[in-house]
Amino acid sequence: MNTIEQVLQTGIKEAIKSIYDQVISDELIQLQKTRKDFTGDITLVVFPLLKTSHKSPEQTGKELGQFLVANSKIVTAFDVIKGFLNLEISNIFWIEFLIESLKNDYFGKLPENSSGKSIMVEYSSPNTNKPLHLGHIRNNLLGFSVANLLKAIGHKVIKVNLVNDRGIHICKSMLAWEKWGESITPEKARLKGDHLVGNYYVKFDKEYKQQISELVSTGMSEEEAMKNAQIIKEAQEMLRQWEAGDKKVVELWEKMNGWVYAGFDETYKKLGVDFDRIYYESKTYLLGKSLILDGLKKQTLYQKSDGSIWADLTDDGLDHKVLLRSDGTSVYMTQDVGTAHQRYSEFTPEKMIYVVGNEQNYHFQALKIVLKKLGFDWYDKIEHLSYGMVELPEGKMKSREGTVVDADDLIDEMIATAGNMAEELGKLEGLNDSEKENIIRIIGLGALKYFILKVDPKKNMVFDPKESIDFNGNTGPFIQYTYARIRSVIRKGEEKDIKAGKILSEINITTKEKELIKFIYDFPALISEAANTLSPAIIANYLYELAKEYNQFYHDHQILREERSEIRNLRLQLSQKIAEVLKTGMELLGIEMPERM
Repeated sequence: MNTIEQVLQTGIKEAIKSIYDQVISDELIQLQKTRKDFTGDITLVVFPLLKTSHKSPEQTGKELGQFLVANSKIVTAFDVIKGFLNLEISNIFWIEFLIESLKNDYFGKLPENSSGKSIMVEYSSPNTNKPLHLGHIRNNLLGFSVANLLKAIGHKVIKVNLVNDRGIHICKSMLAWEKWGESITPEKARLKGDHLVGNYYVKFDKEYKQQISELVSTGMSEEEAMKNAQIIKEAQEMLRQWEAGDKKVVELWEKMNGWVYAGFDETYKKLGVDFDRIYYESKTYLLGKSLILDGLKKQTLYQKSDGSIWADLTDDGLDHKVLLRSDGTSVYMTQDVGTAHQRYSEFTPEKMIYVVGNEQNYHFQALKIVLKKLGFDWYDKIEHLSYGMVELPEGKMKSREGTVVDADDLIDEMIATAGNMAEELGKLEGLNDSEKENIIRIIGLGALKYFILKVDPKKNMVFDPKESIDFNGNTGPFIQYTYARIRSVIRKGEEKDIKAGKILSEINITTKEKELIKFIYDFPALISEAANTLSPAIIANYLYELAKEYNQFYHDHQILREERSEIRNLRLQLSQKIAEVLKTGMELLGIEMPERM
């Protein structure tokens, strides 16, 4: 069936032609949802039409409203508020829409690849010198959900991860393990591999600070001390040896990275995220170096007297950017150039979206300009999904000092808290141990994921574990409970042999029922908006408002006890559709829904 907007657009053009004998373009017809504090469903902004009508906003709105009520099948009433024409849509339209939506199992989603466009989404991008932390959780959840949303509007999506497995930071943990590890392994330490390696990264930083302090006490400036501390010199030498292919260093690197990869895989599995392709900087940095050396030959880049290679970005409002150090070792930009080139060569995506924190805004501006200077016309296909930082109520986290919130610990804590709260509230009565364990896991992870995804990605956020797991308010457990409540109603109906029958299009509906159908109507458009703006928060907050509206309806209306079969049919079918929308929406966020709770 045609959308309200399509029907109204046709009707408004007919009205303009009939009343003012003018033909107008579609762009002049601006429709939006009527604000909650006014009567109506859809609002026409009248101001763009005044040059056509040559009348006041109020008079123009009144004439258009009268025409639409008299001639449109879906407009039953109108109200003019200054330059806005609020239109009331007929109950029959809403009921017929509900009937149509019930026939569509995939309401709000399109088959993947129906758009014919492929989009690459990079997320996670961890360093192999430490475990994943709370910041990585936001990154992974955002990337995975954005990929789901883009699939839902018909794109083919390639989910990729770039592992930062080389560089000075990796050598720091390697050197510390070599110095103080005494051949300890994850098995001996009874630690996940990424946790063990992260401990030595923290150990390096403590020793480094101690050496800096000692040098400063001899009269050296802090800047000089940072360069001359023995341990940082050793780490830099280890990096040079690794890039030169030193067998002993490469073997140590492979062993410690292997520990970390195994740890990462466990965390990804807990979080429920995955990837179609994993890239490693150790495999792409050489391609990046080659491309940069080609740029130097073509004189689009320049070399300083110390041998380092640079890009002049001043014409684009930035500064000069180093691409290769004087000793020939690469920087982040080097491998990002190589990785981008390899990806585009392999997949030729319409867009390459990088889910990376906002502290890297400059880096991605520079990356696009460097690729342009190197002659790649696909440079503008790169898009940086710049998200805000995550803090705790007590403040910022620091990896080097070991004060970050570990992802594994947080996940375990959320699940444990969910279990305690569910038991206290009596949510798990009548379930066996296996069912309880699974539902507690679903609730705990749902609380974590929803609390992070409900915030606009561009904003910094404070993650409060206690607030996130509340069964009331704008939380994942509240939405999950609403879904479980509907599923319970459906099961009880089946037990009593009460099944949802045919809905009659002429039936009278209450204000609450109409509001719920309007929520369902909005769902596909909101999926598109969330996908196109790369903001899962749009879906998250919509689901909360829908769940809140349904709970009010549930409180005020009989469903199974409703004696009139035609009303009972409507309410059962409406409830079932809302459960489907809640489940589909939460799946787009990567959140499971419990059938019982």
